[in-house]
Amino acid sequence: MWFSAAIAMFVMAAAPAAAAPNDLSWLSGDWVAVTGERWTEEHWSQPRAGEMVGYSRSGRGAKARDFEFLRIAADADGTLVYFAQPQGRAPTRFKLTSSSPTEAIFENPTHDYPTRIIYRRNGTTLTATISGPEGSKSHSWIYQRR
Repeated sequence: MWFSAAIAMFVMAAAPAAAAPNDLSWLSGDWVAVTGERWTEEHWSQPRAGEMVGYSRSGRGAKARDFEFLRIAADADGTLVYFAQPQGRAPTRFKLTSSSPTEAIFENPTHDYPTRIIYRRNGTTLTATISGPEGSKSHSWIYQRR
């Protein structure tokens, strides 16, 4: 009995602490990607009250085409979840599966597409990548800090 309790204590001590929205504060700010007349903007708030709120919009020239409401907050079990609402539809949940001071990976293997969302920051550049299972059908946006 003491052996299983000791193992449980070791596993609990070795488990990484759950990430908090503050750990993703590097994502906050105004980001823009422009290619010719096409543009995409992503805006993320600073973490506050246990969440980050964002939105994305894209278009061509003076015409907006798409928008998405975004939110990162802790789930009931403490895991960070990325809530995506393209075109204002009901939210789709992507759980944080990996993070570092410059990268966050969110996944939902049951969603049709995307199943993975990755954010990577390198200085004033933010790369957002969506993909299907095992990185298939990958598409990236390379944003500059505005």
